[in-house]
Amino acid sequence: MSMTQISEEFSAHLRAAVRSLGRRRFVTVTGAAAALAFSVGLPGAGTAHAAAPADAAGLDGNPFTLGVASGDPQPDSVVLWTRLATDPHAPDSGLPAEPLPVRWEIARDRAFERPVDGGTVLAHPEFHHSVHVEAGRLAPGTDYYYRFQAGPWTSTTGRARTAPARHARVGAGLRFALVSCQRYDQGYYTAYRHLAAEGNIDAVIHLGDYLYEYAINAAAGARAYTGEQRLPAHYNRETVTLDDYRLRYSLYHADPDLQAAHAAHPWIVTWDDHEVDNNYASAVSQDDDAQAEFLVRRAAAYRAYYENMPLRRPQLPDGPDLRLYRRLHYGRLAQLDVLDTRQYRADQANGDGWKLPTDASRAPDRQLLGAAQERWLADGWRTSRAVWNLVPQQIVVARRRNQLAEPWPLAMDAWDGYPWARERLLRTVRESGVRNLVVFTGDVHVHHGFDIKEDFDDPASRTLGVELVTTSISSGGNGNRRPANWEAMMTVNPHLRFYDGRRGYVLVSLDERQVRADYRVVSGVTVPGGEVSTAGSFVSRAGDPGLFPA
Repeated sequence: MSMTQISEEFSAHLRAAVRSLGRRRFVTVTGAAAALAFSVGLPGAGTAHAAAPADAAGLDGNPFTLGVASGDPQPDSVVLWTRLATDPHAPDSGLPAEPLPVRWEIARDRAFERPVDGGTVLAHPEFHHSVHVEAGRLAPGTDYYYRFQAGPWTSTTGRARTAPARHARVGAGLRFALVSCQRYDQGYYTAYRHLAAEGNIDAVIHLGDYLYEYAINAAAGARAYTGEQRLPAHYNRETVTLDDYRLRYSLYHADPDLQAAHAAHPWIVTWDDHEVDNNYASAVSQDDDAQAEFLVRRAAAYRAYYENMPLRRPQLPDGPDLRLYRRLHYGRLAQLDVLDTRQYRADQANGDGWKLPTDASRAPDRQLLGAAQERWLADGWRTSRAVWNLVPQQIVVARRRNQLAEPWPLAMDAWDGYPWARERLLRTVRESGVRNLVVFTGDVHVHHGFDIKEDFDDPASRTLGVELVTTSISSGGNGNRRPANWEAMMTVNPHLRFYDGRRGYVLVSLDERQVRADYRVVSGVTVPGGEVSTAGSFVSRAGDPGLFPA
């Protein structure tokens, strides 16, 4: 079968599946829905389409309403992303059901007087007219500027930055920003406005919950919508179908502060649960839907995630699956092992939530990463020669107790709920000899700084690494400097070095001597215009793990 035939067949299945899923809302798994979830011959971003490309000059309005992004930097290449939409809040984005030609260019300067590369690609309707260009032949450790054109319209200009050469010493050091959890209806993206203005960022690392699947009640949310600004009614339902997920990304991408942060810095992304369904585990939904039905929903969510993130071709979805765990190198200074703690895990024990541990949660065979990802991580650590081994992932690794007296419940959705999986992780740290471990975490809507202990019951045991937890961008509203459980958490968790409950992000700076975390917070998110400040700064020295005030 030719690629054109594959594209035609898939397009027909996709259109039928979307109509079927929208009408039946997953009451049954129809043949068309199953085709969406389990088809394997998905056309690539550059695949020829059966129909002739449409003329972008005839579009009814600016197609670059969702901004631009770059991501997954390598020494000689970077992904450039955009998605066309003249009407972001329409299921078809206001575009014809044909591919559209998009020109791209990348240069060493913002004026594009020193061009490096460029070309024309097709934005396919099968991928919701998204574009993923893997710009190559670039110099390592270098800033570039890029833009897209369709018909008479030109996108905003974005800044990309390549990683240092694989064996470079990176004497100038590196600087990353950690972000997560950006529920749209609980606050403005003020933190992103400030992050866009931060200088010398090598990459923003998003640790999950890029969107939230819940129905949006605009009247009750932190953002006010009245008159012409009222949200379309289709946002006031939970995301379930492919159209639902695509529209939710449109809503988020249309935010000017999020667009500014994407344009200012390259991004490295991983997901958590809300990109699909709250606290889902592999093929198990929060509400225990039939697994075949949920895999159809997961397929739609994963596909929309790929369409809307600056990801490379190895991250193309394959039916209900998408391999998101991957490894990035920043010279000899840092190795990043990006993890996926959702797709391969066993279901949460004890009904989820904060619960007392039981034999069910302590079962030795319960997986969090899955066996294949565990082996991949162990192999990467054994062969790493990096000064710092950074692990972007979703959920808190360190043990957390949240009250002063026993018995202590633990978070079943975090690594606490999978203690044997955590023990295997820590045993791999010890046996691999991996150096200077720094875990990056999101999920919990607060800033934390932890020492990762060999034995959390023994504060004097060896410290194996540190964990930097970033608060949310907006989820949870304004937050408080000292949440209600601050005293209890700081008292019963001696390995917890820092705790702040406001919104913001973490700036991580590292060189061959130390890693430094600056916990940035904003004064509020329920109204626009908050100011940013640094709530705390901590360092961990190479060869001497543990967090200490800077």
